[in-house]
Amino acid sequence: MEKRTIAILGATGSIGTQALDIVSRYPDRFDAVCLTAHASSEKLFELVRRFRPRCAALNVEPAALPEDVRFCEWFFGPDATVRALLASKAQDALCAIVGIAGLDAVWAALDVCQRVLLANKEALVTGGDLVMRKAAGKGIPLLPVDSEHSAIFQCLQARQGNPVKRLLLTASGGALRTWEKAAMYDATVRDVLKHPTWCMGGKITVDCASMVNKGLEIIEAHHLFDMPAEQIDVVIHPQSVIHSMIEFEDGAVLAQMGMPDMRGPIGYAMGWPERLPYDAKPVNFYELGHLDFAAPDYDRFPALKMAIEALKVGGSMPVILNGANEAAVGAFLREQIPFGRIPEIIGHALEHVPVTAITSIPDVYAADAAARADAENTIRRLAC
Repeated sequence: MEKRTIAILGATGSIGTQALDIVSRYPDRFDAVCLTAHASSEKLFELVRRFRPRCAALNVEPAALPEDVRFCEWFFGPDATVRALLASKAQDALCAIVGIAGLDAVWAALDVCQRVLLANKEALVTGGDLVMRKAAGKGIPLLPVDSEHSAIFQCLQARQGNPVKRLLLTASGGALRTWEKAAMYDATVRDVLKHPTWCMGGKITVDCASMVNKGLEIIEAHHLFDMPAEQIDVVIHPQSVIHSMIEFEDGAVLAQMGMPDMRGPIGYAMGWPERLPYDAKPVNFYELGHLDFAAPDYDRFPALKMAIEALKVGGSMPVILNGANEAAVGAFLREQIPFGRIPEIIGHALEHVPVTAITSIPDVYAADAAARADAENTIRRLAC
């Protein structure tokens, strides 16, 4: 494998820092030429000192730029990530920016990079048809980084042209998997952020607890693998050892397994088609003893059902779902609303924001703005 230049967009987050761990293990294979962050300036300064990229970016300009990080080209402001990516001329872009904020970066990466490593599911949830058409038209591979989609991608390598009947996305169930519905309503931020198997950022951990995340992953899988909603199922699997599965027409099922560690799918995307060893903990079947599976509970996790219905409706409905959720999760993390209000806020937006066609990126942002406005109005009303 030739040495490749890579841009890590969202370098200070969970995915970004684990990707840089892979870079540090394989200095002969990767050169991190672009590092970006939203506002975590001190963390980014440390990464710049260590990896010495060509370009770096912060959406929120710091009060001062330390002298020892001025060797690279810096970009600041709302579009800093895209400008830094363009200037870096990276071969690969790992898009790990949280939320719809990462859509512009994915869109730009498809113009200038040879490969896009996708850790930003919202880019496909909101702009899925547009992004997939652009990638196909340019012949740019979209390599999934989400553990579930990486697992399906890996399983598909072994299908040898056989049609797939069903995709099975596994879900840990999040921090509240065993809680009673009434208790879930008033779960605190501290309760929700105690994910049992994965170490992730705050927003995605909340999404796991509400199972919105699994709904977003269904929409992402629909676009990545060209599979209708009716052929994508969710299986609750609390150990998070089976990362996802595919089922063939003869009933055979292929599963991708491994201990929970995001460096696995990150490294697979970075090294594809090669595998990059790291200090992964092997699966010890004797210690595991058994693996558990269950059907999702749509009564306790109504937002999952909303996401499935949003995919079936199409148009701007997935954008509305995502925008309302991002607003609601932000309010929850600021302790403005109880956890149980999140699906209520999403449901209100899905019912009241008009569904429109998505034919361009501006259409996406218009639908997102309408969804956020509805969600913010609902949040203010609930706070009174």
